[in-house]
Amino acid sequence: MKTFNLKSVLILLAGFFLTVISYAQTSNLESIKKASNGLKFRPIGPAVMGGRVADIAVNPKNPSNWYVAVGSGGVWKTTNSGTTWQPVFDHEGSYSIGTVVIDPVNPNIVWVGTGENVSGRHVGWGDGVYKSTNAGKSWQNMGLKDSEHIGKILIDPRDNQTIYVAAEGPLWSSGGQRGLYKSEDGGNSWTLALAIDANTGVTDVEFDPSNPDVLYAAAYERRRKTWSLLSGGPNS
Repeated sequence: MKTFNLKSVLILLAGFFLTVISYAQTSNLESIKKASNGLKFRPIGPAVMGGRVADIAVNPKNPSNWYVAVGSGGVWKTTNSGTTWQPVFDHEGSYSIGTVVIDPVNPNIVWVGTGENVSGRHVGWGDGVYKSTNAGKSWQNMGLKDSEHIGKILIDPRDNQTIYVAAEGPLWSSGGQRGLYKSEDGGNSWTLALAIDANTGVTDVEFDPSNPDVLYAAAYERRRKTWSLLSGGPNS
């Protein structure tokens, strides 16, 4: 009889603890669920007048500082993780932006490639590459004005004087400055590192993560006319 009673007590205790554990787990899951409900994606700006977002750059040394490149609305900056925004490119030569990048060595240096890199009739063209050395307070045009549409700017992580620019080139005409351009003096001069043809530019470029001496470039052949669009031609 004593053995039976001991077993009964053990069974009751086990059931009690399992109930407590189950309740705790359920309560914990409910708490997590309630907390995650507050983490839904929501618009934080720039506001509607900003239009399409083409690129975002986050300061690696201060994650509260972001730059947002807007396809048809300039460049915007936040210093408080998106709570407030300031336009920082309104006085420059182009409102159409393709890319923005922060120097990995000196975050006060910011590069902007103008001319959104899309092929619609709506798209505006740019006037080259810009550089700021004071965190967006002022800008200097560094050339490649005939590129019109820039898809990517890449900075060598070992040497921030070495810059690569993926230039798609004009949308409505052949020629212009298109291909992969390289600077070894911080943008003061440029050489054409990769050229394909008069209608094919470079739309993207990236380092091999294991060896920055190796680069991969994506080419895109396109040509828009009033009545048609050649997109993804044979040299893409």
